[in-house]
Amino acid sequence: MSLLRIALAPLAALDLDSPLAFARLDRQGQLGETGRASLARLGQANKGGTVECYLHPQDSLLASLELPALPPAKIRAAVDCAAQALILGTSDSMHIAHGPRDADGRVPVAWLPREALERLGALLRQAGLSLRGLYPAAYCLPVIGAEPVLEVRDEHLLIRLGTDLAEVHPDVEQALAQLQARGEVLHWLGEPPSTHPLLQALPADRRWTGKVPAWGLHRALRQPGAASGKWGRAIACCALAVLVWGVGLNLYAARQAEQGEQLKAWMVQRVKQAFPALPVVLNPLQQARQQLAQSQAGGDSDFSRLVRQAGLLMPFVVGGVQGLAFEKGELHLKLLPDNRKPGAAATWQAELAQAGVLASASAEGWTLKAQAEQGQPAAEAENE
Repeated sequence: MSLLRIALAPLAALDLDSPLAFARLDRQGQLGETGRASLARLGQANKGGTVECYLHPQDSLLASLELPALPPAKIRAAVDCAAQALILGTSDSMHIAHGPRDADGRVPVAWLPREALERLGALLRQAGLSLRGLYPAAYCLPVIGAEPVLEVRDEHLLIRLGTDLAEVHPDVEQALAQLQARGEVLHWLGEPPSTHPLLQALPADRRWTGKVPAWGLHRALRQPGAASGKWGRAIACCALAVLVWGVGLNLYAARQAEQGEQLKAWMVQRVKQAFPALPVVLNPLQQARQQLAQSQAGGDSDFSRLVRQAGLLMPFVVGGVQGLAFEKGELHLKLLPDNRKPGAAATWQAELAQAGVLASASAEGWTLKAQAEQGQPAAEAENE
């Protein structure tokens, strides 16, 4: 996707119809189309596109401060304090931005009236352009190591000293003389104003190919859709968190269910080992308690018989018993809700009756009790 760069007119006079110099760079940063057009036309040709804007030299208020090595928060406080001496007017009405501290301790600082920034943001929104970066004029120039790159624009000398450092001077002659006195090699965009041996010419079309700094004045501007974008990201993060929580909860529930089945199987095995006389284990915990109670009371053969007959002739209760109780010779089976209606009961009830067991339905399951044959004592029936 191509990148559009615009050199702004003075903000006090800027409007949608102001003719502005622009350039388009391809993905590799190579210069493509250049020309002049208004914000309105650029917005129509790049609807919804992003743009990098470079302030007019007279709006490019730049300075560099020498600060010791400080934490980022303290650098910000030091910059705000030092800017008070540089700003004409109250600092509350200015947006102050600064770059990183370099190896020599220099920190670049720029400021601009908040009112001018808000007006620029409104114009860009009207044109349908999204601001990607806003920088002082000199940052449009290319970076050639640590050697200064110069250009005169609208009676201001623009100097690019590195990726994050730059200067803008209203007195061209004086600033140029100071630079030449240092004895450094100076790169001049276009034809140099003199034949000084330290001035080396650069192609004029390189003025648009500069690397943007790591800081700028654009953070003070609210772009269209920025707030909704933040809310959208927040909602997406919440939805993702809920999804992860749901998946985790399902995995945990599945693991708990598996552990429950394993525990139930282990309990059934242990009850069979402890009470080998039990024909079938329907509810291991309650049957174990019942067996212990019977052992302490001297034993009760009716319980074993009823459990055996229920396990043999009532297959639907296996694995479906919620609770059981043996009282006064009756075995009460409390079944799970899904097992309380076994369908046609005549067949298995008849088989139970033939085995000497009477089954009757209750509210929560079935009640079984031993039935002695006519004329035969209950003890003899039990022996059979």
